[in-house]
Amino acid sequence: MPLRLIFMGTPDFSVPTLLELVSHGHEIVAVYTRAPKPGGRRGLQLQPTPVEEAARKLGVPVLTPKTLKTPEALEEFRAFDADAAVVVAYGMILPQAILDAPKLGCYNLHASLLPRWRGAAPINRAIMAGDAESGVMVMKVDVGLDTGDVAMAERLPITDNMTAVDLHDRLSRLGADLMVRAMAALDRGGLQLKKQSEDGVTYAAKIDKAEARIDWSKPARAVLRHIHGLSPFPGAWAELENARVKILRCELAKGSGEPGAVLDEQLTIACGEDAIRIIELQREGKGRMQAADFLRGVPVKPPMRLA
Repeated sequence: MPLRLIFMGTPDFSVPTLLELVSHGHEIVAVYTRAPKPGGRRGLQLQPTPVEEAARKLGVPVLTPKTLKTPEALEEFRAFDADAAVVVAYGMILPQAILDAPKLGCYNLHASLLPRWRGAAPINRAIMAGDAESGVMVMKVDVGLDTGDVAMAERLPITDNMTAVDLHDRLSRLGADLMVRAMAALDRGGLQLKKQSEDGVTYAAKIDKAEARIDWSKPARAVLRHIHGLSPFPGAWAELENARVKILRCELAKGSGEPGAVLDEQLTIACGEDAIRIIELQREGKGRMQAADFLRGVPVKPPMRLA
């Protein structure tokens, strides 16, 4: 039998899970998401979240409460008489009364291998830290920060050519399939929960733009992982001829020199150890472009440096 589900999510990452749950016959009785924010060219038009846009197309009721802590919010939530709630990057802490409302509980899809990278930016932090793998986990939500008991997991290798958006998209699809399987197990009473280990707990703090400047004194692989972990947003950057340039994609390369030194005419840049070659970048105020296109308009060669 299909479950009666409340879905709670906000960004693009959440949408595949919502669509997969619907396609597998579950009844989405309501979608909770964050309120629209000003956007558009002039910043004046309210922009609904990707989850709200998807829910509207499905004809599902959408709610955008500013808080879930009032008696009115709890009464409204309970009125949907849901079997369970599915939470995917909702962006709001759920109080205990909300967690207790669905008959079978609330289940969160988290983009890391818990307890590593609890918190706001697990995808970025996993890449930036040089992790060999990431993954998705379904856990039963409690009042802590990603501390709930874990039900199911899927792992995914992180390669050096993977940017944050690459990993985001793959985990989003992988997570949608995992949550569908978890809800099927929950429906038949076979979803088993296991407490998280207290060993290896790390926190994925929200990305601060102050972290984005590239430190060329680090080894090449650390520089590459820093660049890819921040691509495309906020974008790791350096200065070239006193102009800021975001580097969005690169690869390891052979070569050595003073950190930040341009080693050839193919945008090979020296690091503290070895070098990287820039593949894709973005000049301040311009669109992203391939390195070859950039070099046709801006010749870059030794002895220039990226500061």
